This record gives sequence, structure tokens and C-alpha cells, in this order.
Amino acid sequence: MTKQSVIFFDIDGTLLNHDKKLPTSTKEAVFQLKEKGHIVAIATGRAPFMFEGLRKELDIHTFVSYNGQYVVLNGEVLHTNPLKISSLEKLTETALQNDHPIVFMDHEDMKANVPDHPYIMESIGTLKLDLFPSHDPSYYKGRELYQSLLFCPKGEEKHYVREYHDFDFVRWHPVSVDVLPKGGSKAIGIEKIVQKLGLPEERQYAFGDGLNDMEMLSTVKNSVAMGNAEEKVKEVAKYITKSVEDEGILHGLKKVGLL
Repeated sequence: MTKQSVIFFDIDGTLLNHDKKLPTSTKEAVFQLKEKGHIVAIATGRAPFMFEGLRKELDIHTFVSYNGQYVVLNGEVLHTNPLKISSLEKLTETALQNDHPIVFMDHEDMKANVPDHPYIMESIGTLKLDLFPSHDPSYYKGRELYQSLLFCPKGEEKHYVREYHDFDFVRWHPVSVDVLPKGGSKAIGIEKIVQKLGLPEERQYAFGDGLNDMEMLSTVKNSVAMGNAEEKVKEVAKYITKSVEDEGILHGLKKVGLL
């Protein structure tokens, strides 16, 4: 009998190709893993509501979202790490003065502090979700937020990095930066899950391609960087597979011996 392992997959550039499509070979590979009794999980920077359809399509109920700030195991919330609201309020005031919009995000929705802005449409549009934040400048009040988006051209986030030490700022688009709780990462979210599952490190796997995957890939014992990953991402992974466009998931799972 195959010993059960857990496999964490990033979404964009890993499970989904650059057209935001799920390759047939990837879908089939995921179900083969499940048939063998393995646990398939997602580890992403996306909000839960941004990949609900993918979870349903792949029948996945365990995930690390918001780069580790909102973690679910078998459909139940296991760990949350919200933003410090007082600091976020100050950051928002500064951003408004600089004409830099903010989007507030919890586990269910996202709201913008300005009615509309081209930076928001441009960056979120690249996700091809048909989801755009409506306007609610008070959405941060009285609720836990796990991530915000700061919209500013590359380089203009330097002031925020210097001034707001409760947050990490991770650029994901030429005009958009993730605002996360300081020190939060996919690796921490994964640790919460594997501790609960009690699986040894040799039966833990992770696939990713982005800069926000580096801590995950350097921490998980059997880490796999996609062929389309940047060189510095590949350098921290144990294995390198083919590109997402070239059946990279299937090739990688065979390479590590899971299929």
C-alpha cells in the first residue's frame, strides 16, 4: 500500500497555465494522486473566493490562501493571521494622498477604497476572474482582513516599506503590490497543516513558480520548481520540472516518484 503524502500546489503558473487554464494532464494527475490515497492541497497568494471554482473542479478541500494568512484543512478553518487594522488605516490615509488605491480583502470578498481606478482594472483583470472589487472605503472596519492590495507603479512602494513595519510588501504586477502581515508566508500555513496531519517531512511535497513560493520551496522537503519559474526560485527547490505549458505537473510528479 502506498504511504500517504501531502502535495501542495501553487495556482498561477503552476496548476494554471499563462492563459489561466487547467491543462488536461494536470487535472488527470491530481485525480491519480487522490486515487492513490494522497492528500492534494493548494498553496496560493489568491483569496479563497478567487479559486473556489478550481477547488470544486479538482475536489480539493485543504488549502493555504493569502500566502499563509487563511488556512483550511478538510473544509475547516485551521489558522488565520489578519492584518493589523490600525496600521492599515494609517497606510490607507497615506496611499490616498499619493493617489494609490487600496483594496481590502477578507475570506469572502474584496472592496476598494475608491470608486474606480485604472490600476485596479488593469492588474486584477490579468487574473481573468471576472471579479472586480466594488466600492466600500469602510470595509476594513469591524472585520478581519488577511491581505490588501496597494496599487502603485514599480518603485513607488519603497516609502511604504520604510514606514510600515507591520507589513510585508510583495509585488505581483507592474502596478500592484500585495500587503501582508509581517513574516507571513505559505511555508507557515503549510506547517500548520502538516503538524495537524502528522505526516513526516519526507512525505511532504510542494510545487511552485513565483517569488512568493520561495520560502515554501526552501522549507518543504520535496520541493519542485516549475520550468517557467525564475532562476532564483529554481535555486531553492530540490527538483526542477518542465514548464506549466509542457505538462510540468505530470512530469514533476513522475520525477519525484508519486506517479
